[in-house]
Amino acid sequence: LSRPCGAQGRVPAGVRRQVTAEQLRARGNALFQAGDHGAALAAYTEALSLSDAASERAVLHRNRAACYLKLEDYTKAEADATKAIEADGRDVKALFRRSQALQQLGRLDQAVSDLQRCVSLEPRNKAFQEALRALGSSMHEKMKTMSCTDSKVEQMFQILLDLDEKDEDKKQKAAQNLIVLAREEAGAEKIFQSDGVRLLMQLLDTAKADLMLAALRTLVGLCSGHRSRTTAILAELGAPRLSAVLGVEHEQVSLAACNLLHVMFDSLKEGLQKDFRGKEDAVVLDSSRDLKLLIKHLLELLVLEGASAHGRDNALNLLIKVVPRKSPKETNNSLSLWVIDQGLKKILEVGSTVCGSLGSLPVTENSRMSTSVLLSKLYEDLKCDAERENFHRLCEDYVRSWFEGHELPGKLRAIQTVSCLLQGPSDAGNRVLELEGIMDSVLSLCASVCEAHQLVAVEALIHAADKAKRASFITANGVSLLKEIYKHSERDSIRIRALVGLCKLGSAGGTDFSMKQFAEGSTMKLAKQCRKWLCNEAIDAGTRRWAVEGLAYLTFDADVKEEFVEDKAAMQAMFHLAKSEDRSVLYAVASTLVNCTNSYDHEEPDPQMLELAKYAKQHIPEQHPKDKPEFVKRRVRKLLMAGVVSALACMVKSENPALTNSCRELISRVFLALVEEAEDRGGVVAQGGGKALIPLSLEGTEVGQTKAAQALAKITITSNPEMAFPGERIYEVVRPLVSLLHLQRTGLENFEGLMALTNLAGISERLRQKILKERAVPMIEGYMFEEHELIRLAATECMCNMAMSKEVQELFLAEGSDRLKLMVLYSGEEDEKLRRAASGTLAMLTALHPPICKRIPQVTVHWLEILQALLLSPSAELQHRGAVVVMNMMAAAREVAEQLIASEMLEILSVLAKDKDKP
Repeated sequence: LSRPCGAQGRVPAGVRRQVTAEQLRARGNALFQAGDHGAALAAYTEALSLSDAASERAVLHRNRAACYLKLEDYTKAEADATKAIEADGRDVKALFRRSQALQQLGRLDQAVSDLQRCVSLEPRNKAFQEALRALGSSMHEKMKTMSCTDSKVEQMFQILLDLDEKDEDKKQKAAQNLIVLAREEAGAEKIFQSDGVRLLMQLLDTAKADLMLAALRTLVGLCSGHRSRTTAILAELGAPRLSAVLGVEHEQVSLAACNLLHVMFDSLKEGLQKDFRGKEDAVVLDSSRDLKLLIKHLLELLVLEGASAHGRDNALNLLIKVVPRKSPKETNNSLSLWVIDQGLKKILEVGSTVCGSLGSLPVTENSRMSTSVLLSKLYEDLKCDAERENFHRLCEDYVRSWFEGHELPGKLRAIQTVSCLLQGPSDAGNRVLELEGIMDSVLSLCASVCEAHQLVAVEALIHAADKAKRASFITANGVSLLKEIYKHSERDSIRIRALVGLCKLGSAGGTDFSMKQFAEGSTMKLAKQCRKWLCNEAIDAGTRRWAVEGLAYLTFDADVKEEFVEDKAAMQAMFHLAKSEDRSVLYAVASTLVNCTNSYDHEEPDPQMLELAKYAKQHIPEQHPKDKPEFVKRRVRKLLMAGVVSALACMVKSENPALTNSCRELISRVFLALVEEAEDRGGVVAQGGGKALIPLSLEGTEVGQTKAAQALAKITITSNPEMAFPGERIYEVVRPLVSLLHLQRTGLENFEGLMALTNLAGISERLRQKILKERAVPMIEGYMFEEHELIRLAATECMCNMAMSKEVQELFLAEGSDRLKLMVLYSGEEDEKLRRAASGTLAMLTALHPPICKRIPQVTVHWLEILQALLLSPSAELQHRGAVVVMNMMAAAREVAEQLIASEMLEILSVLAKDKDKP
């Protein structure tokens, strides 16, 4: 068809060109060669959807198998290679790729079969012969190990189950060997196949702690990442037996059982990761029934009177880890809904327990906090108003069931439940607080003569004071009562709690200096009393924790912060509590430190908005004079000298539910404040700060992860990364640093991430490969176009170091790419630092990858004048880089050398060669 005049080559808006399968395959090949395996896979997949020809589809499946091998998804690589082989049984590439996938999946016999087929089809192919030889020796080693393992397993069980064996060292060694053996797949499978589960069950039934520990730790090895084995073990041992072991009095045995159950949950949830049986993935194993069975027994354990207190805590911790969704991206929250329907009242039974009361469940000092965290996680996992309304209804029904018709003990249980909910899902706590008679009972019980009753009521009042809606009501009704208790009670445990209530109400203005609730000096008096109690070791740790709670609120006041950092004994007492077994203090410690370091979010008010606010006679927040940067800097130094880093590192190690995501965020904020000054970073690393920041940067709230990643970046920029993060730890730092390059991060975070990655990229090829694997290169390239000159420079410097990798060098030759053109043009920019980075990259590329030399004259007509300008620059560094580039281009190709000599280059080089001042 003829086109209208002037419309040649144009595609009307909204009409897309038809892309053929052939074009998509070619695009996939180019992307694969450039190292972008994910994009290549997408191109091949799209091509498959357009292709009908069997031969074409076979090639695409074979190419996808190559992508999956590079992406380390071996199950999918095997599946695609199999489809290619089904179309053409003589396709050696597909056969070889399937053998590689099978080898990684541990199915060595099948891998050998495929390789033998390859060798028979291409007998002269040395690559196939070498692969077959290597695989043969690997299988020989495996067979040798298996035959040796047979006798070992029998021998170890004989020693452990022999009642007449008196040699304890021999038994201990046998137990340790069994555990080590179970960690290896060959050993785990051998134990499983040799009736090991029944024998391990016998060890559990001995009720001897050391034998039970050996059995539980061996079972961990058998279940790790292996769903079918886990299902079989669960069927043989039974959920009731595992639940009973979790509830035993022996703390280590209970913890080992908790670890085993966690591993079983992971294996049942995540499926076949380490299954080594050929056709097993074809069997659909329904894990939901087993998961619910285990959870049902954990919920029953919570209310079982014979269960130990730490067993109950371990059950709560397990439920926190395994029930709620790990990410909002997961759409299925059915497990949380099932737990709420089946077990919410059982969870509230633990939360409502009043210690020391008749018939109360055995609990620890951490039980209520763990219950609050679990309730909070379940509530956060709900997706709609109907689900939340059901949660509220169940909580209200539970509180009413205790409050109505149970006299005083019932009212105490109801009020304790309110406290628990206020510490967890506060919306639910506020709802039950509004039930008729609850608040009146709290206020009346605050005046009780019984210490236990008064404790419950005062704590509920304190937690209610957290909520702004309630604070005004309590300020009107409860302050005078709390003051009376504080002044006249003879019990420190009561006085300290009353003090915290006053602290919370006194800090309602937050950091706003102009909004103070109490008379001048009252806050300072309260803080002084908190510090006094905190340092008094005669008071139990559980009570002293409340002193830290008080300081967490009072340290909104800058005068209190200043006095606190001057009191070294108080700081060290708080750090000592942070390292203690009572983990419920973590949030209060972290909050106090965030206040002292001013590491909370604070935006500078817009001057125009301030003027408008004054004109409208609205309240304007004021900053305390002692919250200025010089005061904050001095406070940070005092905290560092008192040992804050070791306390924070110890807090991060905690596996307790009290280390919530919001608590992690607070700790990350403090760390970022501690590494603000370059001279402090070495000390932070030396005390374990670098190690502690890695888990903080990988888990928690998005803000917390970003703050921790930024702290890691600051350390990496000014310290030697190999010293700051020794051994394998340095590779763990890469992912958090790459996360700082995402577009939603601030310019400063982008800049520091690029600077830190530049340092890492200059260390080793393995680190550069890790950066490549984290898909950082496209983001680094993006920032080379950034308007901000410092970010643009940092990205170019980072690319200079990344250019030492072969994969990155190939990218500069990719068809349709302007990467090389940008580097040449940047080498002629006015910004000397940018020119230095870009010309350094060119010097590196032309030396390591000569084909680039031929491409330079093709990317821009200004290439010669840019090189000449480098050689004529007053900067010796730029001249040196220019000379290296020209030397490499002269050596690379005759036609390029002729172009250089035809210009004025020879004269410039002759002059430079005679310059004795620049050897």
